[in-house]
Amino acid sequence: MAQEKGVAAQVPGTREPAAALTVQGRDRPGIVAALTGVLSRHGANVVALDQYSDDPVGGAFFQRTVFSAPDLPGVLPAIEADLTAVLSDGFELDFTLRDLAVRKRVAIFASKSDHCLLDLLWRHRRGELPVSVAMVVSNHVDTAQEVRGFGIPFFHVPSAGPDKSAAEAEHLRLLRGNVDFVVLARYMQILSGEFIAGVGVPIINIHHSFLPAFVGAGPYAKAKERGVKLVGATAHYVTEDLDEGPIIEQDVVRVSHADSAAELQRRGADVERAVLSRAVAWHAEDRVFRQGNHTVVFT
Repeated sequence: MAQEKGVAAQVPGTREPAAALTVQGRDRPGIVAALTGVLSRHGANVVALDQYSDDPVGGAFFQRTVFSAPDLPGVLPAIEADLTAVLSDGFELDFTLRDLAVRKRVAIFASKSDHCLLDLLWRHRRGELPVSVAMVVSNHVDTAQEVRGFGIPFFHVPSAGPDKSAAEAEHLRLLRGNVDFVVLARYMQILSGEFIAGVGVPIINIHHSFLPAFVGAGPYAKAKERGVKLVGATAHYVTEDLDEGPIIEQDVVRVSHADSAAELQRRGADVERAVLSRAVAWHAEDRVFRQGNHTVVFT
């Protein structure tokens, strides 16, 4: 599937095309000077720069730089070659360089619950999410008509019973080579380790923050019974350890003893939508760095 170009190509507030350089590795003196020196040699102008080190003496270093340059697509290969040469000289760093005009392709997985799915599609249509939605995949057909109304391909892949191998094989057929990441927008199926490894791209999940205290069906009813004072949501990367992957974003809202279970669920859904949309946008803009089981996020 062709990658989509659009508003993410520009420096905010201008019509200048932009690229993102992300760097991660071991901290040492001279990193920022080396990186900006390369960009300067190629006529690039740094328009945003975020960096973080967890220990200035040999700790982990993270940097995200957004820059513009004349004939940006034409000059990026030369910048990449120069960065490779410079960083091979004593720097213990990995880098990625991406033209922000080329949007990351995402597949959204959903089940019957539609609040997160439709929110993402609505934000995408309004230009608020710098992604290209390649497809929506669901184990139910409930949202098919609404998804197609957004002009997005919809694929129904049933997944019933304990053996999910046939469904996951179909998922892999649909996804391979067509997406840069996957979002589980309240997709109520557990992914196998084989699928997670086979898909080969990051997977982002959203869940209410009651886990693990209120697992299983009816979490908001269980929360009401316990008299919770906060409801929230967590967006995280998916790993083989269920709901224990690196956290991207979280948020909460206060609730009252007077709120019904239905009201808790409604307010929880609001938080889930906001948290997931922020996580998707930050991932799409290369703002999230993974290190072990935690993240560094430049917002």
